Amino acid sequence: MITPDFNIHGRVALVTGASKGLGKAMAFGLARAGAKVAINYANSREHADRTFREFRDAGLHGMLVRADATDESEVARMCSEIEAELGPVDIAVFNATGPQPLKPIEDYDWAFYQEMYDFFVKSPFLVTRRVLPHMKKQRWGRIINITSEVFRRGTHPFSAYVAAKGAQTGWTRAMAGELAPWGITVNAVAPGWIPVERHANDPEEMKEGYRKLIPMGHFGIPSDVAGAVAFLASDAARFITAADIPVNGGMTVT
Repeated sequence: MITPDFNIHGRVALVTGASKGLGKAMAFGLARAGAKVAINYANSREHADRTFREFRDAGLHGMLVRADATDESEVARMCSEIEAELGPVDIAVFNATGPQPLKPIEDYDWAFYQEMYDFFVKSPFLVTRRVLPHMKKQRWGRIINITSEVFRRGTHPFSAYVAAKGAQTGWTRAMAGELAPWGITVNAVAPGWIPVERHANDPEEMKEGYRKLIPMGHFGIPSDVAGAVAFLASDAARFITAADIPVNGGMTVT
């Protein structure tokens, strides 16, 4: 039984980049907590259809919606489709991401830097601006950014991703103060390296090297992140805003 403070029954949640990996776990976690969830994806229809079949088979309530969350017109269409089928968005979780190559600054160009900022700043900005009138009217809303431990750790050579995640963290804090008077919380969840589908071909020695650094001695799993997101979406977190919760087994203790 879900205790009242943790129950988000009837709320409408949008999770961007939710057809697989951490986003999929977040979408399922929010739905299990009672929300109606819009599962956003941009490219892989095959992954998205498979995820949504699994979602429905689990008896969960929501919809699948395709949109590029960095494109203003597509964001507007996506939100309109969600409103028509599920209702206005109460909870927005920003997880969509692109390629994450590690390489020295000389091998990047500005176009790639811009792509990172589009995912981690432009997309949250566009979606928040679109759903905010409803949240302000009802004086309740949850905006949750999926950031990363890389900002605190200064991971290198990874400058484009780290810089954009730092900007997303700053945006989270600024928006938290701006929207607090309306009862809208703005928080971030900062995962460590939690292997999912995109890491299937990463070298085992790289994974093992990271695992040995984790104070808790083991990798996290997607549901660890989903739990933090579901908590922040609930009324149990009503007085928490501007937080950046690390989900990394202690990697950023020092």
